[in-house]
Amino acid sequence: MEIYLVGGAVRDKLLGLEVKDRDYVVVGATPEELVKRNFKPVGADFPVFLHPETKEEYALARTERKTGRGYKGFTVYAAPDVTLEDDLRRRDLTINAMAEAQDGSLIDPFGGAEDLRNGILGHVSPAFAEDPVRILRVARLAARYAGRGFTVAPATTELMRAMVDSGEADHLVAERVWMETARALAEEQPRRFFEVLRECDALARLFPEIDGLFGVPQPVKYHPEIDTGVHTLMVLDQAARLCSDPRVRFAALMHDVGKAKTPQQEWPSHAGHEQRGVDIINDFCKRWRVPNDYRELAAVVAREHLRCHKLAELRPGTILKLIEGIDLFRRPERLQSFLLACEADARGRTGLEDKPYPQADILRRAFEAARSVDTAAIAEQDKDAKGEVVGEEIREARVAAIKSVL
Repeated sequence: MEIYLVGGAVRDKLLGLEVKDRDYVVVGATPEELVKRNFKPVGADFPVFLHPETKEEYALARTERKTGRGYKGFTVYAAPDVTLEDDLRRRDLTINAMAEAQDGSLIDPFGGAEDLRNGILGHVSPAFAEDPVRILRVARLAARYAGRGFTVAPATTELMRAMVDSGEADHLVAERVWMETARALAEEQPRRFFEVLRECDALARLFPEIDGLFGVPQPVKYHPEIDTGVHTLMVLDQAARLCSDPRVRFAALMHDVGKAKTPQQEWPSHAGHEQRGVDIINDFCKRWRVPNDYRELAAVVAREHLRCHKLAELRPGTILKLIEGIDLFRRPERLQSFLLACEADARGRTGLEDKPYPQADILRRAFEAARSVDTAAIAEQDKDAKGEVVGEEIREARVAAIKSVL
């Protein structure tokens, strides 16, 4: 029985990065032998075990044979006669198909170390095409390592495009698509995830709401970059620059999706795109089973971001409507996330990347003033009045409070 460190741990070690998760391959063993050594079996589809002390994963060396569509359409063969090279050959990218022996020596049958030095994300073998999840994983790794200059090998892009054309990507399940997307949104340069998907035609197949933004013009007065798709990726860049929260980044990505549905005869104007965007976001999140906290923030930003940009021009009563529209009295924790997404939108334009966003301070001061109104005292003072009367008095007090601080 031989044990090897494999996959991402070897890759990140060679890159000089912190190794967070370690996975091992066991060659020349049977499940019974590992159980006798107190390893705990946990694999549902193939033999994976947890080490009795470290709880790290140990998988028996295996091969796979394609039997159907999607990432579950495989039969797995794991036995003592499966070699390390057999196991590594079934992996996605060369940089993930390296192993480290217990003496520290590197086993690299597919040139992963050289691709790592050259910044190339390239597939190991034609078997890459058997699992559509790999399209998403390549795009996610491109987002992670873009700052190190990594690019997808042209042959791998072509192979991914062929997978999309063959319909293989249509069999991706919602949970896996969202899991990879959410992880990509948390990477260093999330825009690369969507760019790589677009380069292999997967963006149009999976996320047509985003792909449809490219080629849609906007008024050059407000958008020197003109193209809505280009603007969207610039906004995502700015959101990544401002914070690490993937929910804010998702809201930035989706804030203008309504513009894809603007009738062409109305271009470059996009009247009503805010509410159209909310409807599109709700459909998108239902299809990919996106968590509610992502959906709710994205919908609020899509609906209210233009009013936020115009805060300096708004009357106190309109500012209160904005505060109510964001639902800040019940969800005050939403304020910071909303403002970060709006600031990303304001800066996601050619030449405006470092422009200040004073609107954030205006909304913070207005909300604090409105929240300071003693609503209980007003209700007590007019306890015999009808609810709508008391509600209007509270609203008037909040408007006055906002006016006093602005």
